Amino acid sequence: MLASSERYDNWRANLIYQSTMMQHMATIAGYWAGDKYTWDRGYASSLMDRYYTGVVKQVEDMLLQLETEGGPDEMKSITRVLRVFAYSRLTDLYGDIPYSEAGKAVIDGVFQPKYDPQSEIYADMLKELEESAAALGSGTSGFGSADIIYGGDQAKWKRLAYSLMLRLGFRLIKVDPAGAQEWVTKAINGGVMESNADIFYVPHTNGPEGINQNGNGEVFLADNSPRLSKTFVDFMLNSNDPRLTVLGSLPENTGETDGGGSAILRTPAERLDPSSQKGLPNGLDAGLLEDSTGETNIQAYTEPNRMLVTGLDDPMFFQTYAEVEFMLAEANVRWGLAGDAETHYNNGVRAAMEMLAMYGDGGIIASSDIDDYLVNNPYDPGNALEQINTQYWAATFLNEYEAFSNWRRTGFPVLVPVNYPGNVTNGTIPRRLTYSESEQVNNPQNYNEAISRQGQDLLTTRVWWDVE
Repeated sequence: MLASSERYDNWRANLIYQSTMMQHMATIAGYWAGDKYTWDRGYASSLMDRYYTGVVKQVEDMLLQLETEGGPDEMKSITRVLRVFAYSRLTDLYGDIPYSEAGKAVIDGVFQPKYDPQSEIYADMLKELEESAAALGSGTSGFGSADIIYGGDQAKWKRLAYSLMLRLGFRLIKVDPAGAQEWVTKAINGGVMESNADIFYVPHTNGPEGINQNGNGEVFLADNSPRLSKTFVDFMLNSNDPRLTVLGSLPENTGETDGGGSAILRTPAERLDPSSQKGLPNGLDAGLLEDSTGETNIQAYTEPNRMLVTGLDDPMFFQTYAEVEFMLAEANVRWGLAGDAETHYNNGVRAAMEMLAMYGDGGIIASSDIDDYLVNNPYDPGNALEQINTQYWAATFLNEYEAFSNWRRTGFPVLVPVNYPGNVTNGTIPRRLTYSESEQVNNPQNYNEAISRQGQDLLTTRVWWDVE
């Protein structure tokens, strides 16, 4: 369910917009609109277009079938947790969305679902997580091996429910600080992820084509334009971060030719040389790149490591133990919860580096290298929130939905906006993506009610929890 719909939204909403807006990646290709704050309605609405016809329909149908057939409570609860995850992505990206009436076209004949206010959606999602977690035990669910995420392990689903509660509770920090603390406390007391064995991810295979393949991998297979952003590469270079040549590498083709006109290729060792890595500045096209840097060869810039992290069979991460540890560190800084902030910070950095082994042997980072990193980049209590959430940003590379949401929530890392000619945000980083154009035609009354309540359907309009 999750895997099939990821094929398209990653190409458009996740990578084209959010990865470049968050300065994990950059490109000189004009159709990568997020890099330049230009507007492509089809790309901006892609998650909405695909999730409502895919994930939402499927999860609502699953719940109906389980109710109709009298399925066990733990199977319903697992499905409800998945339902919350899907809607949380949608509402975080767009704001007010169809929720209470969504996915009911066949079930109840609702073809024009109302858009619920995000404040009401959040209240219900948190309630759903609380009730679902309470109904989950410690045995194997009826899904068994059909559950490709946790193999039916109820205890892991329970920890995921509380970990998602932790995430959504923190989303309230600007609009309802007391409510945020209440839900974060509930999540911690309930029991969140305990190790990388609890990571919420989908494994993938190489085929057949389009079946359970990594959506990011499909993009990188078809498009050689993305590069790592200068912001991200410099962050790793400046701290001697061992993730640099796990996540990035130079292209195999140097962009130059020998005396006989043949392409000069780099060896794997040359591609992975940390001292040779160079990030591409955001917000440039080919002409602006040459004007600002004197460089015309895009092959001189670091790309996502095509030898490791761009495969069709690579895992796709939705929530990780590293993220949870960083949130626990923040909970201690803000409210004195969850134990020692420094311990959680160190656990988060270690987990973020160790989980890269899930990409294969090339992703294994030695414990001694992680130790050295923590010694050279120690926890700084005087700058804790920025440090914690900058590491959160680093840990959510390729899960750009979460990178974007957490940046809007915290303001970290501090990103310098670009001012590409023709941008539609007055040179500011977008705060949301925009609704489907078809909604103006097919669901006009509810669409108009949503924008009259939330604000104009623009990249700069803030969602409910993202108050200034």
